[in-house]
Amino acid sequence: MCGAIVLAYGLWAKSNATNIAAYLVLLLSSIGAGIAYLTGEGAEEKVEHLEGVTRHAIHEHEHFALYALISLIVLGVAALIAWFLTRTRPTTGRTMGILVLLLALISFGLVARTGYLGGQIRHTEIVDGALQPAENPTDHHDGD
Repeated sequence: MCGAIVLAYGLWAKSNATNIAAYLVLLLSSIGAGIAYLTGEGAEEKVEHLEGVTRHAIHEHEHFALYALISLIVLGVAALIAWFLTRTRPTTGRTMGILVLLLALISFGLVARTGYLGGQIRHTEIVDGALQPAENPTDHHDGD
């Protein structure tokens, strides 16, 4: 999201230097997404047998993680192209900048949904959209 904010400011201020910085942040985010995705299988192996963890929750998270990864790869490629265009032809980069900004916002939405679904895997108090109060062991009074 940081890259999208920087890019939005760069487009508004018509600052090629700011746009270039934003493209590099978005490219790094794309690379980071690939690394995060690769760690998912190992994390699944650790939690799939824990009490309260359902295969459905893991599958939903995994499903959206793939969409988020694909969107971030597309975003990274678009940011790289926009970076190149902005450096070589500064006047033609605005349209590409707007496209990259839209891709960044879509990617952010997919990543946010993936994170939410990942949270449901271990935070069973938020499953089904309703917050359930967590039981606090210090709330029990044994005849005090």
